[in-house]
Amino acid sequence: MKFRLPKVTESLYFRLFLIFSGTVIFFLITITLSLRQIDENWRRERLNPLPVFYLDNVRLIIDAIGIPPNMERAEQLAEDLSLTIIIRSPYINWQSDDQSDLDISAAEFVRRLSEDAEMLAVGSEQVIRVARGGYEYFLNRKSPSLSDFDYLVLYIGLGFAIVILFSNYLLVRRLMDPVGRLRQGAEKICEGDLSYRVEVARKDELGELTESINHMADSLQSMLEAKRQLLLAISHELRTPVTRAKLQLEFMDEGDLKEALSEDINEIDLLISDLIEAERLSTQHSALTSDDVDFADYIGMLSEQYREYEGGLVVELPDDDRAMHIDKLRIRLLFANIVNNAMRHGRNRPVVVHVEFSDNEALLQVSDSGEGISAEHLKHVKEPFYRVDNSRTRNTGGFGLGLYLCNLIAEAHGGRMLIDSRPGEGTRVSIYLPIH
Repeated sequence: MKFRLPKVTESLYFRLFLIFSGTVIFFLITITLSLRQIDENWRRERLNPLPVFYLDNVRLIIDAIGIPPNMERAEQLAEDLSLTIIIRSPYINWQSDDQSDLDISAAEFVRRLSEDAEMLAVGSEQVIRVARGGYEYFLNRKSPSLSDFDYLVLYIGLGFAIVILFSNYLLVRRLMDPVGRLRQGAEKICEGDLSYRVEVARKDELGELTESINHMADSLQSMLEAKRQLLLAISHELRTPVTRAKLQLEFMDEGDLKEALSEDINEIDLLISDLIEAERLSTQHSALTSDDVDFADYIGMLSEQYREYEGGLVVELPDDDRAMHIDKLRIRLLFANIVNNAMRHGRNRPVVVHVEFSDNEALLQVSDSGEGISAEHLKHVKEPFYRVDNSRTRNTGGFGLGLYLCNLIAEAHGGRMLIDSRPGEGTRVSIYLPIH
């Protein structure tokens, strides 16, 4: 989870969710503080001195209840005047409001109002006590409270506000949907699929941005196609002078000069061939010339030409062979490049060629015990013209097209190439090809 957290926090959707969540929380806090303020106002009102007209009418309330007290009238007065009335005597313990938690026994004297009336305090509540005819009458104003209808309106309002806020969030998320498609399109283009186009279904700023990215992909595709055509044309044109040079070389006397020139011309010819083959395989219009071949037997046959390697070539083939539909010439080029690399960097140690089959794939694996490749170079070795050793000598390799070309051949067959290497321990190149 901790590895995914940075990606989540950088998400635009996550930030929008935080904004709307913060709005909801702020809204709820505002409502809560408002209700708390209302409650404080009610409490403050309780602490205010009772109005004069209320004190003047205490006697009238007691007279209306009567002596002895009329409980029905007392209950009616309590409801009409929003009072809590408590009547006590040796024989009566009556209270108009069963919900009231006034503890009269804990009342404290505040001041005297008249000969038979006094003000008491029960916590923060003010209570008037009237003693008359052997009865004690306690009068307390009920605190104002929200009715059930008020609560219903409050809850409906809160629910409605939350629904609106989250509806806004969903609306904004829908408006931002093209961002996901733009990201997918950018990843496809970054992977080299320049034919991919992002669907444009909007006329707003995001739609304009989508059209700009599609236009950028069109321009890149056109430029790369022009580069490919130019490279193919130049490579083909170079074949003519190379052929003439080879012909002239045949009329030279034998010697070190002829041998050096022959190696140089052959290296140029090989580079031209690799360039043409790489460009053919890297275009979507390329086609393989495939035949049905017993794969393990074919790899064994290709291995025969490397038996003279001083370090020794170990060939591990399965007992049960499988027929595969492959381009033999290109698989031969792939095998030659990988094995030559292994022998060149294997420090005269054994090179192992291993073939095995699974249900749907064939594995061709070539391993050496050479100097290996560091992690900083390993992720780039399949790129064109990338070399770990920049000296470009014949002893350390050619022009950095070998593994790039091998990767293209594997992908053209619907497979993949994986390279595992550790400095000082060697390199293992694995080619996975689909059987069907």
